[in-house]
Amino acid sequence: MNRGEVVEIDWHYSDLSGSKRRPAVVVQADFLNGLLDDTILLKITGRKYGIPGTEVQIDPTVETSSGLSKVCYASCKDILTRDQTLVLRTVGVLSDAAMQQIEACLKTVLAIR
Repeated sequence: MNRGEVVEIDWHYSDLSGSKRRPAVVVQADFLNGLLDDTILLKITGRKYGIPGTEVQIDPTVETSSGLSKVCYASCKDILTRDQTLVLRTVGVLSDAAMQQIEACLKTVLAIR
């Protein structure tokens, strides 16, 4: 598992009423992915929430290696830690440019300077 990979997971609803298979992007540092059982992910959704600074658009016509079939958004406000064995499959990978946008978004959401 590597930073920037787009993976498929069962994303459990916050009220635990169910779950939905959805893509997520690995944001944890690669050296930790090799040392820990868990990894840190961001939800990828087709819904644009429109809260400034909290999401990064992923357009599959630009991010051709993403494995995504439609325009989606990496939601930097939806952070999840998941055991790596629960990742269902890897569907693609984001470019360095997309990951730089996600890093900036995470800094905003987490108030990191």
